[in-house]
Amino acid sequence: MAGVLLVAGCSSGGGGGLPTPSWAGGSSANSSGVSASAGATESAAPAKGAVKVLRTVATGLKSPWGLAPLPDGAGLLVSDRDDGTISKVDEKTGKITELGVVSGVSAAGEGGLLGIALSPDFASDHMIYAYFTSASDNRIVRMLWDESKPAKEQLGAPDTIFKGIPKGYIHNGGRIAFGPDGMLYAGTGESGQRGLAQDRKSLGGKILRLTPEGDPAPGNPFPNSPVYTYGHRNVQGLAWDDKQRLFASEFGQDTWDELNAIKPGGDYGWPGAEGRSSDPKYVNPIAQWHTDDASPSGIAYVDGVIWMAGLKGQRLWRIPLDGTTAASAPQAFLTGRYGRLRTVVAAGGDKVWLVTSNTDGRGKSKPGDDRILELEVK
Repeated sequence: MAGVLLVAGCSSGGGGGLPTPSWAGGSSANSSGVSASAGATESAAPAKGAVKVLRTVATGLKSPWGLAPLPDGAGLLVSDRDDGTISKVDEKTGKITELGVVSGVSAAGEGGLLGIALSPDFASDHMIYAYFTSASDNRIVRMLWDESKPAKEQLGAPDTIFKGIPKGYIHNGGRIAFGPDGMLYAGTGESGQRGLAQDRKSLGGKILRLTPEGDPAPGNPFPNSPVYTYGHRNVQGLAWDDKQRLFASEFGQDTWDELNAIKPGGDYGWPGAEGRSSDPKYVNPIAQWHTDDASPSGIAYVDGVIWMAGLKGQRLWRIPLDGTTAASAPQAFLTGRYGRLRTVVAAGGDKVWLVTSNTDGRGKSKPGDDRILELEVK
C-alpha cells in the first residue's frame, strides 16, 4: 500500500509489546467517548476502493483554497488565497468568472483568503461566508453575492461576524463548514504558538462552533465559549458522516498527521502529543500518517468513507469507516499524478470535486496551473 505506515509507536509513554497500527482508532485507552465499539451495530465500509478521474473541470487557477458547490449544479465557487478573490466555475464549460475581491485580506505565508461556505439559507439570502487572514488576525465574514452586477463587482462589503483568531505566517487553519445542525464550524491553527492549543481562552488550535451570526452556538461544551474542541495544531478539513458525526484532519509537525473523530469538549493532545498517545486525557486519532505521506488538507465523506486530500503527500487517501473508527488501513490514490491536493468536496452520489494546490508557493507549477477535477470514488 503506497505511502501508509501500518505500525506506529505511542507518541507519549513507552512500554513493550507490539506497536499499534497507525490506522487503528478506538478509545479503549482514552477518555474520548469515541469508543472502538461505537460502530459495532453498523456495517463497515469495504476495505478496498477505487478512484476514477472522470474529467478536468477547469484549469488556470492560481492558489485555489476553498470550494463551495452551488445548488442544483449552478457552478462551483472557489477562493484564491493570495489574490483574495472568489470566482465561479461553470461545471460544464470550465469558464471562470471572478465575482470580486474580498476586501481586508492580507495574504502572507499560509494566510490569505482560505475557506468559503454558503449560508444555510443561501437560496433566499445569497450570502457567502469566508475565513481569511487580515492585517491583525484571522476572521470570518459574510458577503452578499449579487449575480446581476458585472463580473468583479458582484461581492458586497464583508460583514465581520467573528474575529480575533490568532494569525501567523504558518498554521492559520481556515476551513469552515455549516454542519447538519445549521451551525458554522471553523478549524483554526495555533499560528506557530504551541501553547495556544491548550489554552481554552484562546481561539488558536481549536474547532469553533458558531451561530450563523457569529455567536457561541447553543450547547457548546464550555459556557459562553465558541470553543468546541481544543489541543489541535492546525485543523484543515471538516466533514460529517450520514449520522451527523464530525471528522477533522490535522497537520502534524514532523512525525504524525491525523484524522480525528470529533467529540465536543475533547482535548486532541497538541502540543503534549502528536499522533496516538497513551495519556488517557487525550483523544487519539482514528488514523495517522507520516507527514511526507499526507500533510492533510480538505476531507469529504462519501458512503462510509472519508476521502482526504494530501499536500506534501501528493495523494488522495481513502479511509473506510466503521462508525467512528477506521475499519481497515487507509488506501492511497493518484500518488504524484496531480501534485499537491488541497480540497476535496462531495459532489453527490459517488462523485467528488478535487482541487490541486501547486501554485501555493510550495508546489512546482506556475501561477494559473492549478485545476479542479471530478472523480468517481468507491
